[in-house]
Amino acid sequence: MTWEDQGLILSVRRHGEYDAIVSILTENNGRYAGLVKAGSSRRMKGALQPGNVIKATWRARLDEHLGTMIVELVRSYSAELMQDPSRLAVLSSMCALIDALLPERQPQPEIERTTLAFLSSLSTDGWAARYARWELEVLRDLGFGLDLTACAGTGSLENLIYVSPKSGRAVSAEAGAPYANRLLALPSFLRADGGASNADVVAALSLTGHFFETHVFAPHHQPMPAARARLVERLKG
Repeated sequence: MTWEDQGLILSVRRHGEYDAIVSILTENNGRYAGLVKAGSSRRMKGALQPGNVIKATWRARLDEHLGTMIVELVRSYSAELMQDPSRLAVLSSMCALIDALLPERQPQPEIERTTLAFLSSLSTDGWAARYARWELEVLRDLGFGLDLTACAGTGSLENLIYVSPKSGRAVSAEAGAPYANRLLALPSFLRADGGASNADVVAALSLTGHFFETHVFAPHHQPMPAARARLVERLKG
C-alpha cells in the first residue's frame, strides 16, 4: 500500500541509532506514523521538527504495518519561529495536543484545515487569542463543542461570563451568581472579535483544557501534554 499526502509533523521519536518514527497530520489520511530512515541524522534534523509542513510518501506491505515514510520539506515553521520563544511554545503545544487527541488513520479534514489556517497567521499579532479559538474549534470538531450563544438557564444573550463545567453551555452573570465558584470563566473574546490580554487567554485555555481533560484525557488515563502546560505557564509569566 502506498499514499502521498501533505502533512504537518506532530512528533519525532528516535528509533535505533539513526532512524526516527514520525507522526504527522495529513490532509487526506488523518494522523499517521511512519519510520523515516536516517531520520535521526544531522542531515534530516532540520526538516524533521514538529510544526514543519512536509510532503510525505508512506509505504507498507500491509495496511496495518507501521510503514516507512519518505519526506520532503515544504515549509519550516519551526525555523521561522526560532527567535520567538512564545510563538514557538504555541507551535509545540498545538502539535503535542493534536498528537495526543486524534486517533490514528482517521481523516480529520476540518481539524487539518483550521490548523493550517492558524499556522499561516501565527506570525501576525493576536496569535495567542487565535490559538485559544483554535482549541475551541478542535473541541467542536471532535464532537465536544461548547454552546456559548445563550444562557443555559434563562436563554439570555447578554452578560454571558460563565460556562457550566458539566454541560459546556454559557451562563449569564445573573443566573450564575449563586454558583460562581463552581462555574468556569468565559472570556469575552471567545464570543466576539476583539483583543485579549494574556490573562484572558489563560482563562480561555483553562476553559478548553477542562473539556479536553473531561472528554479525552481523563477517560483514557492520559495527562495533558507537557508542551501545553508549558505554554500556559509562559502566558502567566
